[in-house]
Amino acid sequence: MRIISGSCRGRKLVKIDHQQIRPTSDRVREAVFNILGPKVQKARVLDLFAGTGALGIEALSRGARHVTFIDQSCDIIHQNIDRCRFKEKSFVIGYDIAKGPLPKSLYGQLFDIVFIDPPYGKGYIELTLQKKSFMDILDKNCIIIAEQSFKENLQIRRLALDIYRQKKYSKTIISFINKI
Repeated sequence: MRIISGSCRGRKLVKIDHQQIRPTSDRVREAVFNILGPKVQKARVLDLFAGTGALGIEALSRGARHVTFIDQSCDIIHQNIDRCRFKEKSFVIGYDIAKGPLPKSLYGQLFDIVFIDPPYGKGYIELTLQKKSFMDILDKNCIIIAEQSFKENLQIRRLALDIYRQKKYSKTIISFINKI
């Protein structure tokens, strides 16, 4: 697993040696960032279910202003941030976003890009999007990128959100979502 482009291009990241952790593949990550293009520049990014931190670190490498990483286990994220020297542009919260409300440290912040890459098959994307105050931390032009299994069907009709683009990569579906 490596950083695809930007200031840390080619830098290898520390991997998680755990069967339940499924980092976004380099191919899918590259496709996502090609679609996002210049929107990453100077963006305020939130990386939920961050795992290794690869999505957020890729964003920093491509010019994002700041990334907040949230995951229940943060050791690998810290190692990868240190490896890429992005400590000043990063904030890491050790928290299980699937089991509780949004962390209070997010209140009052606005994010331009939000990555949601939870374990497959658990309904965590919808659960996260429905959390109280989630809409309050999204900038008006925020893009949410959600990764799910091709077997899952993302249901967001009751929310003030719209899936404006979906791409399938092998057994993975990437949904690009914006506020209505």
